[in-house]
Amino acid sequence: MTTAPARAIAQAAVALRGADLPDPVLAAAKLHFLDAIGVGLAASTVPQNADWAKAMATVGGAGTATVLGQATGAPPAMAALLNGSRIHALEFDDTHIASVVHGSAVAAPAALAAAQSAGAEGETLLKGYVMAWEVMIRLGLSAPGAMQARGFQVTAVAGAVGAATAAALINGLDADHTVSALGIAGSQASGLMEFLAEGASVKALHPGWAAHTGLISAALAQGGMTGPSSILEGRFGVMAGFAGQPDAAGAISAQMATLGVTWHLPDAAFKAYPCCHYIHPFLEALEALIAQGLTATNLAQATAHVPPPEAPLICEPWARRQAPASGYDAKWALAYCLAARLANGPLTVADFAHDPDAQAVALARRFTWVPMADHGFPSRFAARLDVVTKDGRALTAEVRNVRGAPDRPIGAAEVQAKFRANAARALCTQAVEEAEAAILSLEAPGALTDLRRALTS
Repeated sequence: MTTAPARAIAQAAVALRGADLPDPVLAAAKLHFLDAIGVGLAASTVPQNADWAKAMATVGGAGTATVLGQATGAPPAMAALLNGSRIHALEFDDTHIASVVHGSAVAAPAALAAAQSAGAEGETLLKGYVMAWEVMIRLGLSAPGAMQARGFQVTAVAGAVGAATAAALINGLDADHTVSALGIAGSQASGLMEFLAEGASVKALHPGWAAHTGLISAALAQGGMTGPSSILEGRFGVMAGFAGQPDAAGAISAQMATLGVTWHLPDAAFKAYPCCHYIHPFLEALEALIAQGLTATNLAQATAHVPPPEAPLICEPWARRQAPASGYDAKWALAYCLAARLANGPLTVADFAHDPDAQAVALARRFTWVPMADHGFPSRFAARLDVVTKDGRALTAEVRNVRGAPDRPIGAAEVQAKFRANAARALCTQAVEEAEAAILSLEAPGALTDLRRALTS
């Protein structure tokens, strides 16, 4: 008899609590956690994020859980909300490509707050972090692209369930209480994609809210509230409601059956640019064209070949993707990002911390797009650019899969350099070094205490 998916998650979480993570998974977890903390620290310094972060703090009050970018803490669930929102706010956080899940923006704040609240060590934090990632990925893989097609961000929906798994594991809940935590979290899951209509910054809140939901759900389950064990595959469950898959029981059961046996986290991709991940392979293609002599002054026209499932995020409406409404909106503007790179050099956090650049907007008018055939989405993020120069040359560059994907990994040294650059926006040099050392040895006793000290110094 097949074990119900929520029950399978609960049993795997309980089993992992007493087991060791395989070395490759542990190494990947520490590197992804490091990346997430750095991105969150950088986001804490961007002016557009300051006012809503202050508003959250006034609602939550004081507490002892670490908040990235500030010396004062917050209650655990509020810290998870703040940190998850900051980690996602720059669109610089990691992605598991095939499931289209931004895992660390949920898993890192949930695991950090839960571990600090429970007085757990870093080893337990890492187990919760990994389990959150694995659950989220599997929910995305159970119906690839289906949630997005219905207007829901899979990170937000799957994230609530993943965060509840992490919080339940870290707090030592048994299998029955963990099942209830998952049922409660799934009942509160959310995350509409309507932010795209106006470039609203609420998308940053999606993973933070999921992390917050996970902590609250585990606490409620521990206190005796029950949640439906059929929350994932049931008639009115997550897959039916958010993915339009009322018959997903088989697919989701098959995914959850491999928890603790097959590990997907090491396949997650790091981001090289602070913008929508779908745009990254186009930026790579543009780099190849720049190497062939393309410049802002000699570009006559350019055509981007875009996988149709990506178009609603990065191409529609095209006029606003050429002239975005704000720096935040620009993160999903394919034409603008390409034009900004061509006009001003490699994209950085600073490029999106102000209103769109007029020169880049003018250059973006020379770009158009067409649907790409044989794109392979979501298993891979592909891109092709065709350009014509003012002197009549026709140039083409194609990327079959984005850099950072399993077949094109970004190395540990580059991830660590990214962390240092991001963290240095908020911390002094010594604190950056101490935080990096603590995270890369997080399974060692006392490392989590060292990390708290570095982040709040």
